[in-house]
Amino acid sequence: MRPDSEHRAGDRDRTRASARARRRPRARTRARAVGLLAAALVGGLLVTGCGGGSDGSSADGGKARRTGPLPAPAPARPSAPSTPAPGTEADGEQRDIAPTGTPSPTPADYLSTFALDVDTASYGYARRTLADGRLPDPKTVRPEEFINSFRQDYPRPEGNGFSVTADGARAGEEGWSFLRVGLATGPAAPASERPPAALTFVIDVSGSMSETGRLDLVKQSLGVMTDQLRPDDSLALVTFSDTAETVLPMTRVGGGRGRVHDAIDSLEPLSSTNLDAGVRTGYDTAVEGARPGATNRVVLLSDALANTGETDADAILDRISDARREHGITLFGVGVGSEYGDALMERLADKGDGHTTYVSTPEEARKVFCDELPQNIELRAREAKAQVAFDPQTVQRFRLIGYDDRRVADDDYRDDRVDGGEVGPGHTVTALYAIRLRPGASGHVATAGVRWLDPDTRAPHEETTQIEASALDTDVWRSNHGLQLTATAAYFADALRQGALPGAPTLPQLASRADKLARATEDNDVRQLAKAIRRADELRI
Repeated sequence: MRPDSEHRAGDRDRTRASARARRRPRARTRARAVGLLAAALVGGLLVTGCGGGSDGSSADGGKARRTGPLPAPAPARPSAPSTPAPGTEADGEQRDIAPTGTPSPTPADYLSTFALDVDTASYGYARRTLADGRLPDPKTVRPEEFINSFRQDYPRPEGNGFSVTADGARAGEEGWSFLRVGLATGPAAPASERPPAALTFVIDVSGSMSETGRLDLVKQSLGVMTDQLRPDDSLALVTFSDTAETVLPMTRVGGGRGRVHDAIDSLEPLSSTNLDAGVRTGYDTAVEGARPGATNRVVLLSDALANTGETDADAILDRISDARREHGITLFGVGVGSEYGDALMERLADKGDGHTTYVSTPEEARKVFCDELPQNIELRAREAKAQVAFDPQTVQRFRLIGYDDRRVADDDYRDDRVDGGEVGPGHTVTALYAIRLRPGASGHVATAGVRWLDPDTRAPHEETTQIEASALDTDVWRSNHGLQLTATAAYFADALRQGALPGAPTLPQLASRADKLARATEDNDVRQLAKAIRRADELRI
């Protein structure tokens, strides 16, 4: 790891900018987009159905001590008085944790704060790019989205909110270790028990849809999806090309399923891509059809390459932000296409309190529309943020891997006016740190916490856990499967970004690690990861 990517006491640049600042450029060319989605949807929904997969990774093994909901995850400054604090003890010496309602006494350079993120589009798009014979642009590679693309079996809490676990292991470079913080929400309620949904589908029907058979496939896919909705759910349909049109206003599925199918059958391909018109009309339709007590969500299916009408990202984002604040409507972005406006789609979802994914295969379509969409019909947490406080007596340096555009000012951890992340049921969120302990250090390493608002009452809640140096003794490649998988995904993303994580294996070595994990876990997602790593190695030659 290079010094410019490390955090040191006294020299960390604490940015006070918004947690949602975006720095990646937008792609400039249009690709054949929705037809790829069509094939994926039909293959995933009509052929494979909606059967769930099994977890292929293991938990942290109990190395981290879980505490109760302590209010502050920050250990004390080295010079702070040694007043005992609840739940913290290391090497026979008591160390402070900030008491309830008071600012953290931890030096700022030992705090790491970020908004939660469940996006996975970056990994999906990278796999698609590699399959097409190209290395992905490093600017589109977000390590946290690689890491969070894989199932983890962290303990699940009851009700809303999160469980928090932590584990770690030694990296391959002397003195360096990985520390993993795992957050999990409870499983989704049975379909019969969830709140009703009011879903507005905003569909790209631009010129790329004109090729024979593409639109027919999309119609069939949307029809299958409609048949899966409950009678008390509602659906609206908006299409856009050079202009946008509300093909179907918000319609209750019960008694209106035939009207929904008629609207889907009426779709026809048109010309260019006026994304702004689609977003504006989609949100207008969603606001008009918003239902009290229902989960109101916009589902945008597009390659997010705006080339007609308003193409300025901030102007489009402002419209989404207003609908979010005033009506609580959230956004689920589904990206498609070999050329894809990754940065714009991600920003749209962030402003819309939602998340993004990317579809290019039937298996991915099944996952998105049978797993992810149901998970996002309701929420388990709003404005969720994490903060990890490293003990300055133990930790010399640390680096959060990814979450570059999710950073939050440390003082804003408990400011619930500052935007966090929205997380639905059944999600896991993983943060991986590379850390360097002080020579001979032992005892308390870090306290990790998460803060969120109850999705119904907006009441704030927190949960924390701690980790000791003894939990980092195992070599990463001898640790539990879940941690090995996290490290493999992080190393892969870092290699595509031409980074320098400590102990980084070569790509052939990393592919072998992934193959071994795939055999041990019998997880097809891990097999696909090994295939992508091997393909990246071939393209770099």
